[in-house]
Amino acid sequence: MIFIACDHAGFSLKHFIKQWLLQNGYEVCDLGVDKQERVDYPDYAKLLCERVLEAGEQARGILICGSGIGMSMSANRFSGIRAALCTSAYMAQITRKHNDANVLCLGARISGEGEVESMLEAFLHTEFEGGRHICRVGKLDRS
Repeated sequence: MIFIACDHAGFSLKHFIKQWLLQNGYEVCDLGVDKQERVDYPDYAKLLCERVLEAGEQARGILICGSGIGMSMSANRFSGIRAALCTSAYMAQITRKHNDANVLCLGARISGEGEVESMLEAFLHTEFEGGRHICRVGKLDRS
């Protein structure tokens, strides 16, 4: 299950991502927003993080705001959420490999659709490497 949420700035990119996910066979749960009226991003980050945690280890989340920074900061306040703000496919890949990230944060004003597609592919197709990273990820979840 892929959970997705955004604030008003991420509305258009969220629609693009949702369509891409559906076309690529993913099950998507859209948590909003449904229109471009101003909202507070921490509310949507909280909603998504709670749902990802409830759904278990295989669940993934995607959060979008203007820069991705606010969503990333909000999401990382939840124990068990490892949210990564990415601006390239390499970052999306390495955050899965080394950090077992379960939430991808994107900036609608930062990344174009082509780059977002490559980040989605990297994030969703890369497995956690484990090994020396397990202890480090455990420390993240305990802090």
